Amino acid sequence: MLDLPPVILWPLVAFIGLCMGSFLNVVIARLPVMLMLGWRAEAREALELPEEEQPRFNLVTPRSLCPNCEAPIAWHDNIPLLGWFKRRGRCASCQAPISPQYPLVELAGGGLAVAVVVLFGPGWQGLFIFGACLALLAMAVIDFRTQLLPDTLTLPLLWAGLLYQLLFQPLWLTDAVIGAMAGYLSLWVFYWLFKLVTGKEGMGYGDFKLLAALGAWLGWQSLPLVLILSAGVGAIVGILMQVAIPSLRGLPMPFGPFLVMAGLIVLLAGEPLMAAYLGFLL
Repeated sequence: MLDLPPVILWPLVAFIGLCMGSFLNVVIARLPVMLMLGWRAEAREALELPEEEQPRFNLVTPRSLCPNCEAPIAWHDNIPLLGWFKRRGRCASCQAPISPQYPLVELAGGGLAVAVVVLFGPGWQGLFIFGACLALLAMAVIDFRTQLLPDTLTLPLLWAGLLYQLLFQPLWLTDAVIGAMAGYLSLWVFYWLFKLVTGKEGMGYGDFKLLAALGAWLGWQSLPLVLILSAGVGAIVGILMQVAIPSLRGLPMPFGPFLVMAGLIVLLAGEPLMAAYLGFLL
């Protein structure tokens, strides 16, 4: 799709990735609020209560504001990475600290863009995979912050995975459909077994849909590897966090970010990982 000399291609790819990471920060901050406002409106309608007058709120309106003093953020302070570092991570108006999440997500977007082009090339296939990576990154941060995996992200990701297989790997479409079903059912079964044994809910339905989406992109053969990686990383991170921060002991920890990490690893480096995994089993 792009036929540019490397001296132009790589800076352009990195810049596009940084800009998409900046947009993801907007999605991460606003999508949960938009969903809650929608649920509130639906509840009021079901209860036959009068509609609330709410200011317009979406991914575009209102403009970016400081979360502390609500001062508008100037356009030059929204430049990916540079804006945050220029202000040393503080609001230009009230000097309140601004979360390092913003440059980290932007940097992740740039890194994923470069990785996808290196592995898959600057064509339509790479564009599909980059879109999947961005959706997974947004879901990981949203789930970490709110313990919510929105259907508005998980379900389109699932259908996009099936479309990807149909367009680029049609011989794998059956494996992708089975992967979507197996991904959902495996965590659904685990959820109910855990609940029957402990009386507690071990995870949410969003995790089922996320693994179904990963199954659509990766095929059913990769699901055991995804689960092993996500469970292993989750256990290590969980133990380290509870040792380092005693106040977190006993608190629920979202599983979605670990599924995302495992899914990204297998999506971007699946073939050598699967070869090593199968070699270990055999």
